[in-house]
Amino acid sequence: MSNRTDDRRRLAGHLTLFVTLYAGYGALSPFLPLFLERRGLPAHEIAWLLALAIVVRMVAGPLAGRIADRRGIVRPVLAGAAALAGLAAFGHLAATGFADLLVVGLAYAVLTAPLAPFSDALALAASRNGGRFVYGWVRGDGSAAFILATSLVGWLVPGLGIEAAILVGGSLFLAAGLVANGLPADGAPEEAVRTAPRRGFSDVLANRRFRRVVLAASLVMGAHAMHDAFAMILWSRNSIPAGIAGLLWSEAVAAEILVFLVAGPWILARLNPGRAIGLAALAGALRWGIGAETVALPALIVSQCLHGLTFALLHLACLKEIGRCVPPDLTATALTLYGPLGLGLSSALFTLASGPLFAAYGASAFWVMSCVSLAALPMAIGLARGDRSRSGERVRT
Repeated sequence: MSNRTDDRRRLAGHLTLFVTLYAGYGALSPFLPLFLERRGLPAHEIAWLLALAIVVRMVAGPLAGRIADRRGIVRPVLAGAAALAGLAAFGHLAATGFADLLVVGLAYAVLTAPLAPFSDALALAASRNGGRFVYGWVRGDGSAAFILATSLVGWLVPGLGIEAAILVGGSLFLAAGLVANGLPADGAPEEAVRTAPRRGFSDVLANRRFRRVVLAASLVMGAHAMHDAFAMILWSRNSIPAGIAGLLWSEAVAAEILVFLVAGPWILARLNPGRAIGLAALAGALRWGIGAETVALPALIVSQCLHGLTFALLHLACLKEIGRCVPPDLTATALTLYGPLGLGLSSALFTLASGPLFAAYGASAFWVMSCVSLAALPMAIGLARGDRSRSGERVRT
């Protein structure tokens, strides 16, 4: 009975962390460009500030992961970074002009870089591969909190001003820091971290299975870039009302939450991570093929439902495989290489490529993204075959 009580407390703690953290992102991230515009920044300065923030996160995330893994301080770093991110968010209110906002924005980028991967690392360690709770439950609740916070702030801004987004988002990050500080330590014991041989980025990158996971995820996630940048434009050009377009976008998020909470754990109980990644790649090829051929509403409804597979199932499968193939004392390093660097770089590159492709070919350019997603299939097959080989070795042993 005490073990079950402890498991429930751990689940409640991580649920609270993910809800406060992703609600903070939902309250602030969608409204930050509008805040910058109302502070007098022209479009090109906003673009530069946001682009530099992405670059900073790609560097800061892996560095924070390596430091935290080496010293065995993932949880304290997460708690401190979340609290300081809240203060940095508040700092936007005092900043005026491009230089001030750039300094505050880059500080905010540095501090938020490790938050999502570190939260994942702690939740995966606490779940003990599903023995205590299912990781998808906490991640799904995080996605739901993001949407609810975005909706709440969207309702508050007309009456209270755009500053409401900063105040709500910053407060939620502070709360996430307090929650993280109260979590029990479930990762590698500190003594084991101190006595383990010093390892770093090269050890993670030398892991062939990890490289396959990152490459497959980069292709499947990168293929979302054209949809994220141009789907609303394409739908508008084809006389789909903004209200319907918003519902289609919300449908994709609802599918994501459903897979995180229910369908994803069910699929991963029946398919190994390699096959699940392959399923996500095939779903992506189908989804972007639909986008290339039609904007008929029934087809778009089906296409948006596939987001649950192309994003949520992919994420669950990749994290499960990383948890299996990377030693516990390198988990934070691996997840920051996987997320802020691997997926961040891929999304940036494919977003840059999407502009000229969409300008030249219109909706037909989605066929390129379909092929990009399909290109992840060989890596997924390799991961699945590796699983069968390891199973065979255990049987022979």
